[in-house]
Amino acid sequence: MVKIRINERRSIGDGEPVFIIAEAGANHNRDKKLAFELIDAAADAKADAIKFQIYSANTLYSKEAPRFSKDSLRPWDLIKAVETPRNWIPELKEYSDKKGLIFFATPFDFDAVDELEAVGTEIYKIASFEIVDLDLIHYVSSKQKPTIISTGLSNLEEIEDAYLAYKSTGNNKLVFLQCASLYPSKPEIMNLRAITSVRSAFNTITGLSDHTVGIHISVAAVAMGASVIEKHFTLDRNMKGPDHPFAVEPNELSQMISNIRDTEKAFGDGLKI
Repeated sequence: MVKIRINERRSIGDGEPVFIIAEAGANHNRDKKLAFELIDAAADAKADAIKFQIYSANTLYSKEAPRFSKDSLRPWDLIKAVETPRNWIPELKEYSDKKGLIFFATPFDFDAVDELEAVGTEIYKIASFEIVDLDLIHYVSSKQKPTIISTGLSNLEEIEDAYLAYKSTGNNKLVFLQCASLYPSKPEIMNLRAITSVRSAFNTITGLSDHTVGIHISVAAVAMGASVIEKHFTLDRNMKGPDHPFAVEPNELSQMISNIRDTEKAFGDGLKI
């Protein structure tokens, strides 16, 4: 049995309900009112947690980094336009607590970790693109909190490097998420069987960070043994911003969570009588 306790009310892993994360990410568009409305929507949908991302353009990209395409913004300009203001963190945590959600975030630098620690975050997330930042993984692990690491773009050796860096602090509270780092992702690249492969390789809790369009792949992942589901959501897919087009809207998030709970009920005990 592999199980991780987040707090006195919630654990993740064997014998526990699937831990469902409503990924707000940057879909607040730097509008605090919209950020609070995302928290409301996640609570109404009965998600377990809401997650934001804490990064700074200055620490992620050079201002000289080339555009992804001729029609796109420079990476620095894109990130600067959607980064979460760090002075929001205490208010987002307080309001999430009030709504009964576990608040946490993906830190992309040491300062972000410290800022999340200051508000008493109970869990961390490492993004796929940071799985090779072993210093950041070690620093997060040193806080001795449960941590979820997405594994998009990485092979088994890179996952092992992250695993060893994390465990070097004596912290065993680790979750790996299968992920395809394409936005949106097509079903044929999702490789849901990797959920089982990674769990077998490292004896960790595993799940899915789902960037596909729709909700059916997340439900399928639960049927295949995912203990954690992370799904981007937005109030309106027509909003401007990099993550809105592939995110689910509140009614879809609610339906996905309902379907996952029904799937859990349908597992049964395997006895044929």
